[in-house]
Parts: sequence; structure tokens; C-alpha cells
Amino acid sequence: MSTATATPVDRLLYKPKEAAEALSIGRSTVYELMAKGALKYIKLGRTRRIRRADLEAYVDSLALLPAA
Repeated sequence: MSTATATPVDRLLYKPKEAAEALSIGRSTVYELMAKGALKYIKLGRTRRIRRADLEAYVDSLALLPAA
């Protein structure tokens, strides 16, 4: 008898904690970025979710900053 393992589904929406893990930053930093408008999010009822495309756009914007 073989056991099949399900492949993980690419996420379209991330909770702030999950976004923090994906970006390797703290959860409070994610909330600060959302408050500043640096990281876009959507509201679903009382919750906030960050689209995968918005995470990628944020990371892409970091590459555009001049080196210190």
C-alpha cells in the first residue's frame, strides 16, 4: 500500500505572522510596514491579509534602495 503525500498549495493570502516568517522579519515590523503603507494589505472583516504579489512587490522595492 503506497502513501501519497499532498503537495503544498501556494498561498495567495498571508496572515501578518506568516508574512513575517516569509520575509524573515518580526511580526510587529510587518504591522509597522502596513501602517506606513510600505506593505499593502487587504481587510477581510476584522482581519488583515497580505497578498503574495504584494509581498513580492515589497521585496522588489528593497532592491531599488541605494546601498548605504
